[in-house]
Amino acid sequence: MMVEQLMTALGVPVAAYTGGTLAVHTPIDGSRIGMAPCDDAASVARKIERAAQAARAWRDVPAPQRGHLVRRFGEVLRQHKAELGELVSWEAGKITQEGQGEVQEMIDICDFAVGLSRQLHGLTIASERPGHHMRESWHPLGVVGVISTFNFPVAVWSWNAALALVCGNAVIWKPSEKTPLTALACQALLAQALADFPGAPECLSQVVVGGREAGMALVDDPAVALVSATGSTRMGREVGPRVAARLGRSILELGGNNAMILAPSADLGLAERAILFSAVGTAGQRCTTLRRLIVHESLRAQVVRRLKTLYAGIRVGHPLQGNLVGPLIDAAGYEAMQAALRQAEQEGGVVHGGQRVLQDAYPDAYYVAPAIVEMPGQTAIVRHETFAPILYVMGYHDFDQALQLHNDVPQGLSSCLFTNDLREAERFQGASGSDCGIANVNIGTSGAEIGGAFGGEKETGGGRESGSDAWKNYMRRQTNTVNYSRDLPLAQGIDFS
Repeated sequence: MMVEQLMTALGVPVAAYTGGTLAVHTPIDGSRIGMAPCDDAASVARKIERAAQAARAWRDVPAPQRGHLVRRFGEVLRQHKAELGELVSWEAGKITQEGQGEVQEMIDICDFAVGLSRQLHGLTIASERPGHHMRESWHPLGVVGVISTFNFPVAVWSWNAALALVCGNAVIWKPSEKTPLTALACQALLAQALADFPGAPECLSQVVVGGREAGMALVDDPAVALVSATGSTRMGREVGPRVAARLGRSILELGGNNAMILAPSADLGLAERAILFSAVGTAGQRCTTLRRLIVHESLRAQVVRRLKTLYAGIRVGHPLQGNLVGPLIDAAGYEAMQAALRQAEQEGGVVHGGQRVLQDAYPDAYYVAPAIVEMPGQTAIVRHETFAPILYVMGYHDFDQALQLHNDVPQGLSSCLFTNDLREAERFQGASGSDCGIANVNIGTSGAEIGGAFGGEKETGGGRESGSDAWKNYMRRQTNTVNYSRDLPLAQGIDFS
């Protein structure tokens, strides 16, 4: 279906995405697919005020009941998975499997959040004072702001929104200005779920569309208790201090410069498949994309030769026509890739691929051949994240050297080791191994599951979203003490009697 048909099927009126001032283009062919309405600072402030009112009502709804809303949202997503996944492809350029997979992530996090709605439990703590009961409880924060980027235009919001809603918060979402239509579609689908939930207040979930002004209005407002921001490290350096300046909370999911260590004992066939998916998936535009391959020198020539053969067979083209690699998001993404390849050559690299393709068929879109770059070492450009399908290949002689290379970058999101050596595997996932938030053995850097907390260290921001106990980010902790005795003993044995 075309975009207008998809938006209609998803419940978005035509006027809602054609009557605005923000031009939306598809990376597939560069054509305009919408004119979205924009929010200014005053509009954002009004939405935050309405969200605060909704949060005050929603926090008193029992958590299992809040879970019923998220369960219903998951059901609506199942009914519209095909249409929403296709819209993701049109707006973000993802191939069919990845667009559908992103919506499946939304369904999965809804399932996770529903179960969680009955497990928002604290602790019973032994008190040192007789006749006293101590416990720890968790309460909603209020308003949660979500800022997302173009490469996962719906999943990242759902990771935050599903947990924030079951935790008793209202949500305001500022999507990337490159992908606002998918946000409007998600809001329409959530509205369907809300229509079946009479206890939900109005304005429990809202979308803010716009650029930097709209985003900073969300970041700076003290009524927004938590800002969860996903994007570049540059963006995080601006958002983090501004939220901290008003003593607010933030979850920062920023850049990744992910590496694979390929050891001599590895299953090379398994590793090749992981490299291919992790390095070229989403045209290299994932925060978990494999960007550095650190391969043992005994394997290096063989692996590079095999990868060049595999890369030659990659089908690049229209993402809805059965190809493996779709387009880069826009011209800026393409120029950044070419600049990185030029710098790599200046630093001694040998570049294979990376050129623009299909420009005759799609003169206003930016399709590229994924690049392999043989590097003499971990130079400046290798330590920099370029959001494009570039795989830098370096060699190592011993495992200590491999770990040093692996960790010697500013980012710390995802990592992997391919080995059949138990000692290497255990060390890689130990305290002296990978310094990333995600460390895999015999699995690539991409494709994290919902059940585990997602996020990284260093310039990746330190935030955690999705599974495990990430729900605690969306609540405030309270320590409670009850004195059920007739005395008033003090802690630490202090006696003022």
